[in-house]
Amino acid sequence: MTSKEKQTDPNQRLVITNRKARHDYHILETVEAGLVLVGTEVKSLRQGKGNLQDAYAHVVGGEVFLENMHISPYDPGNRFNHDPTRRRKLLLHRREIRRLFVKTKEKGLTLIPLRVYFHGRHAKVELALAQGKKLYDKREAIARRESDRELRRTVFRRR
Repeated sequence: MTSKEKQTDPNQRLVITNRKARHDYHILETVEAGLVLVGTEVKSLRQGKGNLQDAYAHVVGGEVFLENMHISPYDPGNRFNHDPTRRRKLLLHRREIRRLFVKTKEKGLTLIPLRVYFHGRHAKVELALAQGKKLYDKREAIARRESDRELRRTVFRRR
């Protein structure tokens, strides 16, 4: 399923994306996980007040947790507000957790969130099993993108 097909699903509402992730990592595969939130976090996320910039996930004791995801406090939440960068539990099947644990330990891969969205009334995270890019990989990707852009310009001008 392409990203455009995911966005056109009427039951999904995209809230946050991690645009820098595809620049910094080679994405090997993606997994959808449920996100355990408290009430004011849900309200704040529905307003689009979140950030995945430095967020990552890891397996601890047979459970997957999302670290460093920032969800701004809900303004009318007063004393019921939450810690903005608290550890949040992710909901996955046991066999998926085992498989991710093995891959992250053996191959030196990492789990990073690509996007947060609501599927119906449930908050979901798209996790990616990713491998960090080297600096020369990033430069190569930028050069390829610029050359493609130039090629499209010249083709457009000739028409």
